[in-house]
Amino acid sequence: MSSTSPRILLAGGGSAGHVSPLLATASQITRRCPEAEVTVLGTPQGLEADLVPAAGYELVTIDKVPFPRRPSGAALRFPGRFLGTLREVRTLLREREIDVVAGFGGYVCPPAYLAAASLRRPLVVHEANRRPGLANRLGAPRAKAVLTAFEGSSLPGARRIGMPMREAIAHLDRAARREEAVRALGLDPSRPVLLVTGGSLGAQRLNAAVAEAARAFTDAGAQILHISGRGKADDLPRHEGYRAVEYVTAMEDAYAAADLALTRSGAGTVSELTAVGLPAVLVPLPIGNGEQALNGEQVVAAGGALMIADDELDAAYLTGQVLPLLQDRDRLRAMSEAARTFGITDAAEVMADVVTGIARRA
Repeated sequence: MSSTSPRILLAGGGSAGHVSPLLATASQITRRCPEAEVTVLGTPQGLEADLVPAAGYELVTIDKVPFPRRPSGAALRFPGRFLGTLREVRTLLREREIDVVAGFGGYVCPPAYLAAASLRRPLVVHEANRRPGLANRLGAPRAKAVLTAFEGSSLPGARRIGMPMREAIAHLDRAARREEAVRALGLDPSRPVLLVTGGSLGAQRLNAAVAEAARAFTDAGAQILHISGRGKADDLPRHEGYRAVEYVTAMEDAYAAADLALTRSGAGTVSELTAVGLPAVLVPLPIGNGEQALNGEQVVAAGGALMIADDELDAAYLTGQVLPLLQDRDRLRAMSEAARTFGITDAAEVMADVVTGIARRA
C-alpha cells in the first residue's frame, strides 16, 4: 500500500439490492476508518446515480454493458464495449492507487473484478442472494474474501456474514419504538398492524389482494399500512384503519409499527425482517431464476415466516390465514424470536473490517 490512507473502490449498482448494502458498508468504513478514501463505481442510469452522491460519496460511472443472452446487434457490439469499460476501470485503479476493490454485484462488477485481477489488486465479493449472480460467479474465484447474506452459497470459499444494512434498521428496537412509530404513521397503537410492501416499485398482486381484503381486516379491529409503490396508491380504498402510501422514507418506522409483514422475499427484505425480528408472510416474485423463493426458504424453515406462491395469494388467503395470524400474539411472538435467530445485525461492520483490513495489508 502506497499511503497510510486505505483507498477503496466499492463497485455495484442498478438496483436497491446492490446499492443499499454498498452504502451501508461505505458508511461503516468511514465510521471505523475515517482516513479511508472511498470511491464508488456505478452507472449513470442506476439508483446509485442519485443515492451515492446524496450519501456523500464520489460516484465514478461507466457504461452499462449487459452480457448478451441471445444473438443480436448488441451481442456483436458487446466485446468492444466491454473492453472499453475494462480499460476505464484499469485506468481508475492505477490513477487513484486503489488498494482494494469490493463488489456487490451488478453490471459494473465484471469489468471491476477483471481490472482488479489484471493489476493484482485484492478483491472482496459480497453476494446478497442464495443463488449468486453472473458477476459474482466471475469474481469469486479471484477474491481474497467471498462474503454472503445466506448460508449455502455455491460460490467458492463463501462465508456468511449477513446483509450490510443501514444502522437505523440493523439496530432497531421495535418494541421501544413501536408506539411512536404507529402514531407517526397515523395509526392506533392499541390495534395490530399488518405491513404490506412489494418493494419500491410495488407489487400488483399484493396491492389487488390487500385492497379486496382490507375491509375485513379493519372490521376485525386490525389495521393495515400498505406501501403500494410509486404511482399506485390512488386506486386503493380509503377508510379508517387502512393507510395506503406510495412509499415511506424511513423503513425502520414501518418495521417498528408492524406486528406482521406481507412482502416479496428479496434478499434485502428477508435480511431486514429477520434482523429486526418481524414475522412475515413472504410472496416470492414469480419471475427471474427463483432466487426470491430460495432467499426465504431458510427463515421459513426456522419458523420466522410463512411463504405462499404469488398465484395463490388472494383475498380469501388473507382473510382466512393472515388475519388470524395477525390476531394471534403468542404465535407472532414465537415467529419473531425464530426470525431473530436467523437475522444478523452487524454485517456492515464485519464487511467494513474485512475490506479495510485487506486494504491495509495490500
